[in-house]
Amino acid sequence: MIKQKGFTLIELVVVIVILGILAVTAAPKFMNLQVDARNASLQGLKGAIQGASGIVYGKAAINGVEAASAATNVKTDNGDISTIYGYPTADANGIAKAVKGLESGSTEWAPVSGADGTGGDEEGDSISYTLLNQANNATASKCSVTYKAATSSSGPTVTVNDCE
Repeated sequence: MIKQKGFTLIELVVVIVILGILAVTAAPKFMNLQVDARNASLQGLKGAIQGASGIVYGKAAINGVEAASAATNVKTDNGDISTIYGYPTADANGIAKAVKGLESGSTEWAPVSGADGTGGDEEGDSISYTLLNQANNATASKCSVTYKAATSSSGPTVTVNDCE
């Protein structure tokens, strides 16, 4: 008699059960990648805002307007940028011009509407931006970057509100 080689039915079932257990434990780690990617994008925008703000402050210092308490224009490669205390204002003529991608009609970012996100050209005003595909979402303010313009006692602040 010839002895057949192969797997028994029980061995195959055990392997399938083990693979099922591995899939159930590993799947949740891969399900949350979209939220992690959004949060990473927000952190990138925060860095871009901070960098652009520092560059504009440098140009304002060269022009001698870093102490101006009223909105003052500073000439840059992106055109005139509105500044207060040398840093970009929290509006379309300030930080939105300083950071490429925040301008009106952007294909990446959109301003968050609401009381804390409308912006302005005075000290302490703030404006918030979110990913364009999150702009009409009810939780857009929870998934945003907020730029608060400089005040007489401090430079601008940039905060990230992570996505959930």
